[in-house]
Amino acid sequence: MHSDIRVRFAPSPTGLLHIGGLRTALYNYLFAKRNNGTFVLRIEDTDRERFVEEAEADILESLNWAGLDVDEGPDGGPGGGKYGPYYQSQRRELYRKYAGELIQAGHAYYAFDTPEQLEELRSRDGGTARYDMHTRDSMANSLTLPGDEVKRRLDAGEAHVIRLKVPSDKRIAFDDAVRGSVSFASEEVDDQVLVKSDGMPTYHLANVVDDHEMQISHVIRGEEWLPSTPKHILLYEFFGWQPPTFAHLPLILSPTGGKLSKRNADRAGIPVSVRQYREAGYEPEALINFLAFLGWNPGDEREVFALDELAAAFSLDRVGSSGVSFSMDKLRWYNENHLRLLDESELLSRAQPALTAKGYDQAGEAYLRDVASLMRERIVFASDLATECAYFFEAPDSYEEAGVKKRWKEDSPALLTAYADRLEALDNFSAEAAETVLREVADEHEAGAGRIIHPTRLALSGVTFGPGLFEMMELIGKDECVLRMRKAVESLP
Repeated sequence: MHSDIRVRFAPSPTGLLHIGGLRTALYNYLFAKRNNGTFVLRIEDTDRERFVEEAEADILESLNWAGLDVDEGPDGGPGGGKYGPYYQSQRRELYRKYAGELIQAGHAYYAFDTPEQLEELRSRDGGTARYDMHTRDSMANSLTLPGDEVKRRLDAGEAHVIRLKVPSDKRIAFDDAVRGSVSFASEEVDDQVLVKSDGMPTYHLANVVDDHEMQISHVIRGEEWLPSTPKHILLYEFFGWQPPTFAHLPLILSPTGGKLSKRNADRAGIPVSVRQYREAGYEPEALINFLAFLGWNPGDEREVFALDELAAAFSLDRVGSSGVSFSMDKLRWYNENHLRLLDESELLSRAQPALTAKGYDQAGEAYLRDVASLMRERIVFASDLATECAYFFEAPDSYEEAGVKKRWKEDSPALLTAYADRLEALDNFSAEAAETVLREVADEHEAGAGRIIHPTRLALSGVTFGPGLFEMMELIGKDECVLRMRKAVESLP
């Protein structure tokens, strides 16, 4: 067994970091932290056709935003970079060397098949045929061609790939930390391309070589890699290396069923990239807490965790193997709850861009803190302080239509005018005074308090919901309240 815990997150820079990728990174990070291990970042940039220029920067920004500090990786990190380089594109010679060893030992072979020959192979047996132990003998490779012919083709620089030679009649078994004992028949495994015709390794060769060279103890990755694992186990065996412990995480499912693919996510209105969640105003702590619970639970009733608390509680034996459904409602719930844990200063700091964009940051720090304090239990996003709570900073320019229909009665103008007159005459205005006066006016007009409360709220905020009316009035101030109430009497029928 590896003595030191070393795990890696190894994304491909082929697009913005996917939400599922962040969960994989998180589980690796939590496992490393729980076991005083090392969290390594490796950039698997061997797929040059799908390479996206901005993707690497997005991966690094997203991990940084989420608080998942890397111990070792392209930027060094506290652990330095003694196992580098951490870009696969810079480790090409290493893969070539190991591919050569596999060929020498008879565990891999050169294949010279043209695209047309491969297409013809794929069309056999009703389109079910593939390049494997059953078909390799009918193809153009170093197993079927004479040795001097192979040498001639290689010397001439003819296009070729290197393929894994999967043995027949073999049971490939391993213990998965999430799924328990897993085994495959070698008949089910194809002769995977290990080195492409451009000289670049495929994921399969590169990740096995790198995990060995970087002394990775545990490979924690998505379930979609499970069918590839027998190929990786064979490579470890052929090299005479001890494989790491594998842990395959459950699929993230769309609420409408099926894997959370881009198409399914779009249909369900679920953003797929981490950047979209950042731009939508989700707090990193909330997204991380939510993702931790997409497949894992602490074994008790707790749901709200900070990152260090997740690390203290995390273990692979509490990760489930069945798919888990993604719920935007649950994520919003986490966001609300994490906002409530912030003190007013931190909450305002996170709302700052939205407040500044509307010019509300000019209201003064004391006033802003009071708004944050009053509204923290009612907002879903920090930016709601500027959008949903705009009435603390300016009078509403319209009134909720359904609210007017339901709450603005025939006697509302007279009641509101009487209430505004009495408030105007007050010397000491406070939430208590505003409530006392309202109840007095209601008694005098033999109306229920609600007949004044609801129209007043509508006049002050333009909507029929919000914090306690009288606390809201105290914060908005007497003169502004009176002004808005008189404006509503004039504006509304």
